[in-house]
Amino acid sequence: MTPDSSPERPRSPDSPDRRYARALDSLRGLAIGDALGSQFFVPAHLPLLKRRALPAGPWQWTDDTEMACSVVAVLAAHGRIDQDALAASFAHHHDVDRGYGPAVNRMLRLVREGGDWRTLAAELFNGQGSWGNGAAMRIAPLGAWYADDPEQATHQAEISSYTTHQHREAVCGAMAVAAAAALAAAPDGPPKPADLLDAVIALVPRSAVGAGLRRARDMLDYGDATTVAAVLGCGRRTTAHDTVPFALWSAARSLDDFERAFWTTAQVGGDVDTTCAIVGGVLGARGAAALPADWLSQTEALPAWLPEHATR
Repeated sequence: MTPDSSPERPRSPDSPDRRYARALDSLRGLAIGDALGSQFFVPAHLPLLKRRALPAGPWQWTDDTEMACSVVAVLAAHGRIDQDALAASFAHHHDVDRGYGPAVNRMLRLVREGGDWRTLAAELFNGQGSWGNGAAMRIAPLGAWYADDPEQATHQAEISSYTTHQHREAVCGAMAVAAAAALAAAPDGPPKPADLLDAVIALVPRSAVGAGLRRARDMLDYGDATTVAAVLGCGRRTTAHDTVPFALWSAARSLDDFERAFWTTAQVGGDVDTTCAIVGGVLGARGAAALPADWLSQTEALPAWLPEHATR
């Protein structure tokens, strides 16, 4: 059964504006990771990556950021994930030139033409649903929104995933990233790396994503990211379980250093824009001070259709 958009349980007091500000900081971090990470699919930029040198800006973000903007807009308007509103926003703002995969391109086009997202998402990949990393790549700002309630973050992430990704692994990947962002944004400061991953593991159902997170927890003392990526994956297969564990390993080890986290993540290759978007979104959840100002200035601005304030 697909979870429905149900009213969330009562939360501790936290104003919509504070939630929205946290979500926007996370979104900006996600956009930096996405836009800068995507630069390293350009062969001419690979020597820069090896030197940890920046390519010339501006850097344009991809579908990761575009879909994350819809997540944030729906939270601002509804105070929670409304599945119909989210699917409609994905379809309305869908820009085929942002690098969407072919299955999602087709699905969002059909939604715009009046198709039911429930049926279309369920039919993907011979009826098993997509287990890609698309639900995880966009969800960190939701975790920042629910900084006071990581459990609710995972619940809302699950609801959000089903609009496009209904396979268990894709859902668990989104839940894990949302939990990590919520924990990183905790009002009392983020937990230590091992404690962060332990808390995420406790919130994620039994799955290949969960198994990968347990391996990531056991590898926190590994200094060689290439070795870790060889074990955990780094998105080369674009699946949730091949992407999320490494991204959260990298984020957990560098919560206080956005630049270090980015370069560690990018230099192993794979689905670089997505792994870096996840890492950037988790670190951005810590607040504007966590974001490198010069990197942000070279990143494409967020779209004008994002609301200025939260209304719920």
